[in-house]
Amino acid sequence: MPAPQRPRPAPALDLLPKIILGVDPGTQIMGYALIEVRGQRVDVLCYDVINMKALGSNHAVKLKRIFDRMLELIDEYLPDELAIEAPFFGVNVQSMLKLGRAQGVAIAAALSRQIPYVEYAPTKVKQSVTGSGSATKEQVAHMLRQTLKLPPIAEASKFLDATDALAVALCHHYMKGNNTTVSGGKSWGKFLAENPERLGASTGVAKKKAPAKG
Repeated sequence: MPAPQRPRPAPALDLLPKIILGVDPGTQIMGYALIEVRGQRVDVLCYDVINMKALGSNHAVKLKRIFDRMLELIDEYLPDELAIEAPFFGVNVQSMLKLGRAQGVAIAAALSRQIPYVEYAPTKVKQSVTGSGSATKEQVAHMLRQTLKLPPIAEASKFLDATDALAVALCHHYMKGNNTTVSGGKSWGKFLAENPERLGASTGVAKKKAPAKG
């Protein structure tokens, strides 16, 4: 008679894969990046920009483009958390209002899919990645290429907003998501534990499971 098998222990929570969507808000160009974290390992899934320069001066059209693209990314990659850079001070009031709306639309898209979010000040993001809160975009991109072993980019200046978004996602990873909240102040993990039926329900698609090893 075969010996009874002991149940396998559940994997440690910090070893479970987590996908983070990082966003650098903008009204002309918005950077975004997605990383997958497993323990201390970080894999870059994608990073790019939403270029809205060709959409003219209609701000509402740009906001809809941001919302639609954010939903596309969320439905494709199924991120667990959104990390977004907070608007910075020092620009004129009208620019601040437009930037705040762009950030709000990106957050609204995440919340519509039950994804928690957290904001990070630009100086916090730079300091977490480069060690200096006054680092330039170029310095941030250079450090990311070294840290994440990214391939050289032919048009680096074009993707500085994308690397900024990647920095936001990486900053969130370094912070271990401790500031992440959903409506009501609950953590995402607690929310799913209390509402298991909501996992994948908002998109109608569940995350793919790896095939069982024989």
